[in-house]
Amino acid sequence: MDRQQVLAAFDEQIRRRPEPDPRGKRVEHGDRVVRSISAGEGWSGVTWSALDDGSADAVIAAEISRFAELSRPWEWKLYSYDRPADLADRLLAAGFTREPAEALLVAEVAELSLDVPPPPGVELRAVVGERDVEALVSVHDEVFGEDHSALGRALLADLGARPSTVAAVVAWAGRRPIAAGRVVFNTGTDFAGLWGGGTVTDWRGRGAFRSLVAHRAALAAARGFRYLQVDALPDSRPILRRLGFEELATTTPFLHRGGG
Repeated sequence: MDRQQVLAAFDEQIRRRPEPDPRGKRVEHGDRVVRSISAGEGWSGVTWSALDDGSADAVIAAEISRFAELSRPWEWKLYSYDRPADLADRLLAAGFTREPAEALLVAEVAELSLDVPPPPGVELRAVVGERDVEALVSVHDEVFGEDHSALGRALLADLGARPSTVAAVVAWAGRRPIAAGRVVFNTGTDFAGLWGGGTVTDWRGRGAFRSLVAHRAALAAARGFRYLQVDALPDSRPILRRLGFEELATTTPFLHRGGG
C-alpha cells in the first residue's frame, strides 16, 4: 500500500466530500472547512480544515458561531497532519475538550482474509430489525460504558432507507449477544468504514472480533469497495494490524458543548 496516496484519497473522498443522507444530514463546504450537520441525533461537526497561523483562530470562532444554531454538542475531528501544528491547543483555548486519540487504520479489501468463522458456539446474525438493534446497543453499552440508545435509533432509520448505506452484525453465544459492529458504505468512494466493533470482556481473545471484521469486509467486497477504514482505539489496534490494516494517521475528537 502506498500510504501517502491512500491517505490523500481518504482526505479527498471522505473528509472533504462527506455524503449527505436521506435523514436530513447536509454538508456545507466553506473556503477553509467542511462541516456536516445532522437534522436529528446524528453526528455533526467539522470533517476537514485547511488553516494556517493567520486564519485558524478566526475560523474556529466562526465555526463555534455557526454550530451555536444547533444548540447541541458537536465535534471538530482533528487529524495528526492537520495544520497549523498547534491547532489542538487553539481548539482547547476556544473551549473544546479533547477525547482520546484513535488510530486511522486502512486495509485493502483484496488483501484481507474473508473466511474467518466465529469461535465455536457463536453465530453471526445480520441486524435487520428493532430487536437486533436492541441487541447491538446492549453490546455497545456494556463494552464502551455509555448510553447508545441514540445510535440505535439512528441505525434503525438507516437500515430502513433505500438504498441503505449501512449494515450491522451481532455475534450471539446462545441467547446472549457478545459482540457487534457496523459497516458504512460511503457511496461514490473507495472506502467503506468499520464502526463500533467491540466484544464483551469475558469473550475477548477468542476470535469473535476477528470474525466480525471479516464478515463486514466481505460485505464491503461484495459492493466493490477497495479499502476498509477504521478509527481504532488501543484495544483493537493490535488485532487489526495483525489482520492487515496499516496506520496512516491519528485522529482526535475535540468536542464543543454547543452554544456560543
